[in-house]
Amino acid sequence: MPKQNYLCIQRREPGQPTKDTAPSPAQMEQMYAQFNAWKERFQDNLVDIGGMLGAGKMVTSEGVTDGPFVEAKEVVGGYMIVSAESLDEAVEVAQQSPGTAMPGSSVEVREIKTP
Repeated sequence: MPKQNYLCIQRREPGQPTKDTAPSPAQMEQMYAQFNAWKERFQDNLVDIGGMLGAGKMVTSEGVTDGPFVEAKEVVGGYMIVSAESLDEAVEVAQQSPGTAMPGSSVEVREIKTP
């Protein structure tokens, strides 16, 4: 079965700890160790490990407005693209990612459809 690409959208609930809450050096070392172990384990699946998202704009047929919007129930903080043979395999990669480690954090996994 050929591999398919999946977009993984990293989210967090407002009010949860963010990158602005500085972890201790020991916590940072542990987080990097977990991230590097995950990245090594799933290196064949990781097409683009993405990154954090910053400020943006919303573009519609009516114009351009500021975004993201503070009234959102969840904040989109980052993304990655995973290559997998199935949605279940992509979910496994996301479940074990550092993006799900913090309380209130989640990763939405969506198949990228190609013509």
